[in-house]
Amino acid sequence: MTLFPGIILFVASLLGIGLTLITLPGTWFIVGVAVLVQWLWMPVFNVWVLGACALMALLGEVADFALSAAGASKSGGGKSGAIGSIFGGLIGAIAGSFVVPILGTIAGGVIGAGVGAFALERGVAQRSWEQAAKIGRGAAIGRAAALFLKVAIAAAIGICLTVDALIR
Repeated sequence: MTLFPGIILFVASLLGIGLTLITLPGTWFIVGVAVLVQWLWMPVFNVWVLGACALMALLGEVADFALSAAGASKSGGGKSGAIGSIFGGLIGAIAGSFVVPILGTIAGGVIGAGVGAFALERGVAQRSWEQAAKIGRGAAIGRAAALFLKVAIAAAIGICLTVDALIR
């Protein structure tokens, strides 16, 4: 009875991981499909598993923004570097999508975080070229770490929900 919902969740999980990889809300896509499946069929998921997956998706969003800013801060940057890394990552991901879809999105987000932190630390905080470059490098590393963490979270959500659907 739950084989079909399990297959739907498996496919949605693969799509969600792909969406997360290109910096789109793939974790929420997986959770949204699970809620839709739960609503359309008899209860397929344990409510606690569904709630835990929604919490993981929320934590993934927080980590996505926080790690880029933390990378800038850990490298000696201030608020301007943290803000620059967040907005730079977003703008870079969008711009990179037009250059080379998927890979450009990933690279654009990482490079954009570094450039954004560098630009605001150099221009607003009046840091030296060397200091701003170090902060930008830290922001880019933080953004890359956030991407890998969020993809891992999307995979964990997908595995949890697919297994829960198949064992019920």
